[in-house]
Amino acid sequence: MSFAAAIPIVGKIIERVIPDPDKAAEDKNQLVELAVNGELDELAQRAGIINTEAKGESWLQRNWRPIVMLVFTGLIVARWLGWSAPDLSEAVELKLFSIVQIGIGGYIASRGIEKVADKIRR
Repeated sequence: MSFAAAIPIVGKIIERVIPDPDKAAEDKNQLVELAVNGELDELAQRAGIINTEAKGESWLQRNWRPIVMLVFTGLIVARWLGWSAPDLSEAVELKLFSIVQIGIGGYIASRGIEKVADKIRR
């Protein structure tokens, strides 16, 4: 469970432990700020790793993520066209589809964040 997922639970504990509603609300706000800052730090670390890979000297280091996504996408397209391994289960196909969805969603989200970050910096 992530820290952000635990906020509602911790918020209820704060309400029970701290009788003053104003103080409890203040503590809940601090908890949310900690969660946001922690998640932003984690996203920044992940972005740093991807940037390091993208600036790497090796062609494979720079391009392994897109290659993996293209392979998975190719497997899905091959299945739709009727070309697939005879013993490839539906569960494996669904897992491949989920990986492609997450990858494409992550790419779109990261591009959106980059554009917003550029506007904020200006």
